[in-house]
Amino acid sequence: MARHTLYVAPAEASRAERREFKKKIRQLEREERPEPVDKKELQLPEAAVPGLLGPGFIAGGYWNIGRPGAAVPTHEATSRHIAGMYPFVADSGNGHGGPVLAVDLNADGLFQYTPWDAYKDKSARGAFSTNIVVLGAYRAGKSGTIKTLVYRSIAFGHQGIVPSDSKGEWVALAEHIGGTVIRLGAGREERLNPLDRGPRRTGVTDEQHEKMVEQRRRTTLQSLVETAHGSPIDAEENAALGLALDRAISTTDDHPTLREVHKQLGVIRSGEVDEKDSELIQAAKTPWWTLERFISGDLSGLFEDESTVSFDGDSPLVVVDTSELFARSDLVAQLTQVCTTAWVQAVISDKQSKRKRYLIREEGWRDMTNLKALQMYQQWLKLSRDYGIANIILLHKMGDLDAVGEANSKERNLAYSIINDIENKFLFRVNQQGKKALQEKLDLPASHVERIATLGRGQFVAYIGQFSYILDCFVTSTDEERSLFDTDSAMNMVKDDDGFSIDREKLDEFWPEDEVLRA
Repeated sequence: MARHTLYVAPAEASRAERREFKKKIRQLEREERPEPVDKKELQLPEAAVPGLLGPGFIAGGYWNIGRPGAAVPTHEATSRHIAGMYPFVADSGNGHGGPVLAVDLNADGLFQYTPWDAYKDKSARGAFSTNIVVLGAYRAGKSGTIKTLVYRSIAFGHQGIVPSDSKGEWVALAEHIGGTVIRLGAGREERLNPLDRGPRRTGVTDEQHEKMVEQRRRTTLQSLVETAHGSPIDAEENAALGLALDRAISTTDDHPTLREVHKQLGVIRSGEVDEKDSELIQAAKTPWWTLERFISGDLSGLFEDESTVSFDGDSPLVVVDTSELFARSDLVAQLTQVCTTAWVQAVISDKQSKRKRYLIREEGWRDMTNLKALQMYQQWLKLSRDYGIANIILLHKMGDLDAVGEANSKERNLAYSIINDIENKFLFRVNQQGKKALQEKLDLPASHVERIATLGRGQFVAYIGQFSYILDCFVTSTDEERSLFDTDSAMNMVKDDDGFSIDREKLDEFWPEDEVLRA
């Protein structure tokens, strides 16, 4: 092995002293230099264990083509150059504050993170947005990692909000930490009014506030009608819908509901309004039939009247449990997500609230059902940092966005553009089928995609600012967290002879695997 000796001159030494120092170094090197070795003597040594390790292996454990103990000239270099001999061995970490989220597998250190700390960082490690895209295959650890981030952020004063918990996965965590759970469906009396005015925004004029409320109500109403109808509405239908909303605001003293908008559309259809435009009367027909679903159809009892619940701004975690509704159909799921998201946005969009909030969008593609919803979604993402909000959008694969619009349509292209524009990305393991789409749609290096495809559960590549990190979240999790964040409990259940459900992992402690399978 080569021998390296590092001589360091005192930093305060003068130029003359440094010259003298170098002379002494050269003198020491001459004294250490070995005598020349005769080439005839350069023979391969016998193996430490003859016939086992082969010729040339020295008992000390190193290979050397020279005689054992042959000296090698000392290598002289500055500390800066020696550091360059081993580049990229370890990263210095992200340097941000906040809760410990994971272990950095490159830097071999703890990884602390909040999107707001990353946004405040003006270096190359900083980010220009507080929003996060989380993408990965089933059982890759996406939900568990985000729950870890939200759960540990509560100690820092941050709040978590799940506008639509489609699988009921966040309910246990909310109940454990004393959060708020709003359950919709299954004959419950809880209702949310997506046309709620919301609290008064601070720091804006009355005119600005009214304009924002009006725009949000119109956008929400149009998005609901277009989603339920399955296609965009034309200009006349949109005008009729706007007129019905204005009349509903007037008749309810600024407490409009979908029921009242539906009623006013009926009034317009009957011609009992000042506007006698026959085209407007005819245009009210489509939105009236579409809103009928909310009044007496499969969505009745949920969103058509005033809210029976209120948003708790002091709760550490607010979860709207929509799992009962998501089990009905995809369309019901989409309509539900539009309504609950609009209701939440109405009550948290205040720049002066001084509260940092995570807005977790499970099945994030469902918020992008039509062009109007996409435009509202895009605008909300742009304003999120002003409101102190970090939108976390969860996707299973890039192909999820293919459910938005037709191929090469304006809607689908806008959906992909929105995801690409979100700078912070947490990418978990993807299936082999998803590798190509991941590389093409996100413009990632092929080597990164190959590494992502081999990640273990709970491991992910985090792209933050101009840097990327390979992280392992679950290695830092406690037993309590693992039990709270487990989303595979249903996969471990088997039936016994009497039809009762038993946890497979517990059953393995008493019976062999083949007995469990027969059960």
